[in-house]
Amino acid sequence: MKNNLCLIILLALLGACRQTQVPANFQTVKRDAPIYPDYTGVTIPVNMAPLNFELLAPADDAVTRFSAGGNELVCGGLKVRPDIDEWRLLTAAARGGNISVEVFAKKDDQWVRFTPYNIYVSPDSIDPYLSYRMISPSYVSYEELTINQRCLETFDEQVVADNMLCSTEAGGQCINCHSYQQWNPDRMQLHARHAHGGTVIAYDGQVTKNTSQPTPVYPAWHPSLKLIAYSTNKTLQTFHTADLNKIEVIDAESDLLLYDIDKHQMTVIEQQPDELETFPCWSPDGRWLYFASAHFEYPADTVDMSEITLRAQEVKYNLYRKSFNPDTRELGPRELVLAVDTMGMSATLPRLSPDGRFLMFTMAAWGNFHIWHRDADLWLMDLSGEGRIRPLSELNSDDTESYHSWSSNGRWVVFSSRRTDGIFTRPFFAHIDADGQASKPFELPMQDPDRHRQLLKSYNVPEFMRGPVTLTPQQIADVLK
Repeated sequence: MKNNLCLIILLALLGACRQTQVPANFQTVKRDAPIYPDYTGVTIPVNMAPLNFELLAPADDAVTRFSAGGNELVCGGLKVRPDIDEWRLLTAAARGGNISVEVFAKKDDQWVRFTPYNIYVSPDSIDPYLSYRMISPSYVSYEELTINQRCLETFDEQVVADNMLCSTEAGGQCINCHSYQQWNPDRMQLHARHAHGGTVIAYDGQVTKNTSQPTPVYPAWHPSLKLIAYSTNKTLQTFHTADLNKIEVIDAESDLLLYDIDKHQMTVIEQQPDELETFPCWSPDGRWLYFASAHFEYPADTVDMSEITLRAQEVKYNLYRKSFNPDTRELGPRELVLAVDTMGMSATLPRLSPDGRFLMFTMAAWGNFHIWHRDADLWLMDLSGEGRIRPLSELNSDDTESYHSWSSNGRWVVFSSRRTDGIFTRPFFAHIDADGQASKPFELPMQDPDRHRQLLKSYNVPEFMRGPVTLTPQQIADVLK
């Protein structure tokens, strides 16, 4: 019986790995292969996991041939899933060049070949890990969420923090705002709200919980010092009754804070009246702190949730910065970087490239929680010369583009987009050259190419990492408790 079982398993494996040949006779059609995800003409890092995809055309069978530098990789089936080791040999051969892709489809015993396309392979590698929060796009339920990490060179995924380990019927919780100092997974922080609230800070093996007040929210690690800049925010959730945007998150009150990890000390950076300061971001040299700020006056000089809700479309954020002296740890007065309110727009989420030349941000008509705004787009400001700005039309779609992060070498960005269905946020990647020009973005590859069309969760806050977080979900939960 045991030998028969082994034989059955072996035959099943051989069937899954059947020999595939490119059809000798076929008709060439002048149209692109309908595939999901769309990987036609994209630029990928040399160390990226295979771009698995599925053919969406009605077909009984399919064959795909990848060619580069005299090497070939042939895959059979409507779902194209190259072997990782063979894929690595192919990308190595195509480094600095391209992989040619031919898709053949069989219908009613007739083979056709779609128009071949290229995948360009950049010699610029990408950071091997990405972390993100997995959350249902629900308006009332947020407890069943995790912070995950994914190896971009393979399809390995692990849970870093599990919100349900600290949630109970009596007291719910929400974990969010994970970030790292210089893409270092051993220097991490994440925040928890409500039950067991506080900020977990891991620094080179030492893990602490900060419960300082005011409560820190959106973080930014100083690139070299044991300091984290935060905004402290009083947000509220409202709903549109007649708008394409279903939900609104409004920041009714916010200020900037600075936390000293060694001293366990929180100090105020900026607390101007009638200003809503949020989303801090350090320059790569650590001498400037960038942030978004909107001018808003309450009639009674006190925070009025109903007032700012009714006037929410008046709230428009500009970009500012403050100088920082690393020796004295003193910050200078605010300086205006970009006044987008004069354009009738609102800018948020400033992020500087590692070389300090480019400032990427998200812009929409108003507000700062642009993940809920369908008109939100990514923009780029060249901080050298005249400070020219432009929309990143190479990356933007007709739907939401919001959170974004730079890779450690500055050649790649990852950003959140709802272009696929308008509901679920997925991470997309693009190459950025030395002049700030972006390549066609591509969706995070999955082992099963249909996975994202079945997954009823969104990716939130994608962040690059140089390696994996080694803390376990239970260790993080124990610190929070």
